[in-house]
Amino acid sequence: MNTILIPDNSTAISCPICISSVEAGFPSPAEDYMEGSLDLNRHLIKHPAATFFVRVSGDSMINAGIHPGDILIVDRSLEATDKKIVIAVIDGELTVKRLRYRNALISLEPDNEDYQPISITQEKSLEIWGVVTNVIHKV
Repeated sequence: MNTILIPDNSTAISCPICISSVEAGFPSPAEDYMEGSLDLNRHLIKHPAATFFVRVSGDSMINAGIHPGDILIVDRSLEATDKKIVIAVIDGELTVKRLRYRNALISLEPDNEDYQPISITQEKSLEIWGVVTNVIHKV
């Protein structure tokens, strides 16, 4: 990860939202199904004062749906519990991994078999910056 961004909550852009889900593969005229509008800031950010964005580099979390170039929405107010995807600083380096607690041992695990879990020992410094709540990526 190489970019940390602070959300701009002073803006609000509401876009129409459909009341029904969309079937992949069969187009449907959507105008008859508009429910109202959606503000992505309100939808994706529950705690604005505790939220920041991080752009992803690397592919260690690709099986969790996190790809290089994605933007992660991170909430510092949420508790980092077992199996949560977190932003952590290990020995001064920022990373995104899945937090695991097993038998009083802590590890940070990638979601890509090409990478090894990182066991947190007394020799390592660990700081959890926040819990990843959403992933934004282009299709």
